[in-house]
Amino acid sequence: ISVDQLVMAQQATKAVHVSMPVREYIVAIVEASRRHEDVFLGASPRGSLALFNTARAWAAIRGRDYVAPDDVKLLAEPTLAHRIIVNPSARMRGFDSRRVVRELLNSMPVPGADPDGQNQRRRSPAQPARV
Repeated sequence: ISVDQLVMAQQATKAVHVSMPVREYIVAIVEASRRHEDVFLGASPRGSLALFNTARAWAAIRGRDYVAPDDVKLLAEPTLAHRIIVNPSARMRGFDSRRVVRELLNSMPVPGADPDGQNQRRRSPAQPARV
């Protein structure tokens, strides 16, 4: 890859839109990592920036100009797990930081998800939501 190609890839990533609900979802995941009962040290604000940027890069690689909540879910574990230190008692029970991230994702509402399972307004797959 040339320097010009790398610069173009960086610019493409910066052009990817992250809606406010997805931004809030990222921050909520990271903040929850600091409140989890089995965590000694949770992810820092830099962890939210890393998740934000990896989600933008993933969306760009996938050819989209927006980040979907599923991008955040997919990338949360590899982006945040190494930033979380589990307390000793949790480690003795076989609990690790990857499990913490999975628990957080499973316990948090996903932006745009319909909790009742009934979507009032249906979109075709070819028409992504614009925020």
